Amino acid sequence: MSNFANQLVVAEREEMSRCIRTLLVRPLLTERSDPVVFDLVRRRRDPLTHWFDYHCGWTLAVEPRLGYARLLKVNADADASRPARRTRAGRAPFDRRRYVLLCLTAAELLSVPVTTIGLLADRVVQAASADEALPAFDTAQRSERVAFVDVLRLLESYGALQTVDGTTESFAESAEAKVLYRVDSSVLMRLLAAPCGPSRLAVPAAGIPAGFEALLAGLVQERRYGLPGTGDTEDDTPADTPFSPVQRNLWLRHSVLRRLFDQPVLHRDELTEAELGYLTSPTGRQILRRAAEQAGFVLEERAEGFLLVDPDAIATDSRFPDDANHAKVAALLLLDVLNATPAGCAPEQLAVEAERILDRFPRWGKAYRTEGGAAALAGDAVQVLADFRLVRREGGRVVPRPAAARYRVTSATLKEEHPA
Repeated sequence: MSNFANQLVVAEREEMSRCIRTLLVRPLLTERSDPVVFDLVRRRRDPLTHWFDYHCGWTLAVEPRLGYARLLKVNADADASRPARRTRAGRAPFDRRRYVLLCLTAAELLSVPVTTIGLLADRVVQAASADEALPAFDTAQRSERVAFVDVLRLLESYGALQTVDGTTESFAESAEAKVLYRVDSSVLMRLLAAPCGPSRLAVPAAGIPAGFEALLAGLVQERRYGLPGTGDTEDDTPADTPFSPVQRNLWLRHSVLRRLFDQPVLHRDELTEAELGYLTSPTGRQILRRAAEQAGFVLEERAEGFLLVDPDAIATDSRFPDDANHAKVAALLLLDVLNATPAGCAPEQLAVEAERILDRFPRWGKAYRTEGGAAALAGDAVQVLADFRLVRREGGRVVPRPAAARYRVTSATLKEEHPA
């Protein structure tokens, strides 16, 4: 093979790995948001589609004319560690109210190519009042308008909504604000990544609270692995029966690689006997190593589990450690305490340690210097550690997981915070 041909092969591999890692962290990629990477995805869409389907069972839809690529990441277990977030400073996660408004707003936008913020708000008001299961949407209240603005800003960030005139934030101050939008219904319809549409699971409003978990499971039911069943199987595979050997191997490959490519770390004790058997088999190990290499990850295999490291941080949606975030700084400092206590710590113990951190650095963490602030700091830090799968909550205690041993603080110097 000539030197030029070798260069082409290397370039193709680098482009593939960059596209895979970008789509993992940004499953909805628009040409407007990143024209360079979108062009790479457009040119490599066939091998990318095959890669995601073979290794993870995920569908990749690339629409060059419409200017978007959507990776439909489906997982059997609901994961609350990556909520929708407000685009304002602080990036607070969406609450229940904002999720409700998001669903209502998306439904109303599907029927209009162009709208104004006032007309859209009126349509959401009418939709909420027509459903007895939903609380009313009152644009006279500023808190409601702010929540609505958060929803619209999120849709703008996805590319489903484009501001033509005016600013969305102006609606938070006045319900009379004038903002004109153009709606991209093709992107809007791709937002939901669910094999089964919610309309196919429609039940009376009174039955939703009791059957919510079953409805949630129904949304992600994938018939490719078998027909819906009612009982658990002996090897801890899903309650989809019957399984053919082909379906079973397909499910094992997809379930393991989905978790590995979508989670910070995968511990062996989180895997079923069947999944662990697949990963430790010669075929499973070969597929895992090849997939990691093709995606540009460095695979770490330990006695306790598996970890994919992205040397370029392309697939990184959240960083740890991170000295720009109070909760993450406290989480790193609390890890020393947790690692020294294999049996775990009670929340009260961690709150005491958080109080010591605040005393040790008097000009740091001003947002937590209130009554109960130390407990809040400890709680936020534990949530960070749980999201990164470094600890687990067990019997009312916070217990370190094996991956937590990767971190150790030798010295700590925090920057002083100056008043604004």
